[in-house]
Amino acid sequence: MDKGTDALDVLEGRAYKLQHPWVGIVNRSQADINRNVDMIIAREKEQEFFHSSPEYAHLASRMGSEYLAKLLSQQLEAVIRARIPSITSLINKTIDELESEMDHLGRPIGSDAGAQLYLVLELCRAFDKIFKEHLDGRRPGGDRIYWVFDNQLPAALRKLPFDRHLSLPNVKRIVSQADGYQPHLIAPEQGYRRLIESGLSYFRGPAEASVDAVHNVLKELVRKSIGETEELRRFPTLQAELAAACNKALESFRQEGRKTTVRLVDMESAYLTVDFFRKLPQEVDRAGTGYPVDNAGTGPSTPVDRYSDAHFRRIASNVSSYIGMVSDTLKNTIPKAVVHCQVREAKRSLLNYFYIQVGSKDAKQLALLLDEDPALMGRRQQCFKRLELYKSARDEIDAVSWSR
Repeated sequence: MDKGTDALDVLEGRAYKLQHPWVGIVNRSQADINRNVDMIIAREKEQEFFHSSPEYAHLASRMGSEYLAKLLSQQLEAVIRARIPSITSLINKTIDELESEMDHLGRPIGSDAGAQLYLVLELCRAFDKIFKEHLDGRRPGGDRIYWVFDNQLPAALRKLPFDRHLSLPNVKRIVSQADGYQPHLIAPEQGYRRLIESGLSYFRGPAEASVDAVHNVLKELVRKSIGETEELRRFPTLQAELAAACNKALESFRQEGRKTTVRLVDMESAYLTVDFFRKLPQEVDRAGTGYPVDNAGTGPSTPVDRYSDAHFRRIASNVSSYIGMVSDTLKNTIPKAVVHCQVREAKRSLLNYFYIQVGSKDAKQLALLLDEDPALMGRRQQCFKRLELYKSARDEIDAVSWSR
């Protein structure tokens, strides 16, 4: 500033008023910079200037770089104190999110065998709960089992080649061969039996296909349940072992289901419904003459050649009716057998074999079973460091807040 002039009008706010007061400072001159005058000496000269100057002496306590730094520090502190509640809220929210992520990633594993075994069993229970929710309908997937019974099984039964089996040439051949050298007397019982028994054998295919279809659904539900069990994601080795044990158990259930459903078919073949056979002679000859009666039932009609096409068509029609009756029965009993042997057992004892395996493992084997995914371990370590940092920041802010 030129000699003989001053900045009082500005510093006292008369020339231009600010929200906060003006603070005058004296910087180093170019000559001071050239002489390498350090900042400490420059600040001392600044204070000397304001205290010794007649124009600024009354403002000396509110002038200078030190006062400006103090004033700015107070303003900054006031702003920070006003923002502390929102900062604290943001930090607490972040801590909660990190805690939730730590729970999702899983806490560190204990080193002793008891803690490891407990963790494995807890993970198995979490998986088993999700698997049962799929079967019970609380999660999607279990309805596919009903689809097998309501659509796939009836469609397979309708596609069985009974038209070919009960074709006129085939019926003639089987009936003619059934009695050997002795012709049948009234109703060709042996012919009926052979036609029915060979026809019922076709039901084995749909029965076994139903068992296999439900087995595949259960395997898929196991795979989905393992993927949906978040606690298991950090243990790929345990996932593989658990899947293998479940598939082995499901395979044993499938074998039992296959035996039971095939046994149902064999039972129908082993003992035919007696009422069906008792009805046939009455239809052929109610008067006891050995000939079919007329429509009114009052007397015998014209004798029918036992080797005519009409005779064999009647046999084919009767056998078709019997097979249809058995088909309706199996359409209801096969699903019951499958559910009893496979679905019910999967809900009750899917993990029994795995529990036996796990119970026999020592600490070293359990540690291998709980071998974590390295990527997850890295994420958990990073999350833990961030969590500790935010907790430290919260503690420091709390300390400042209490000291006000």
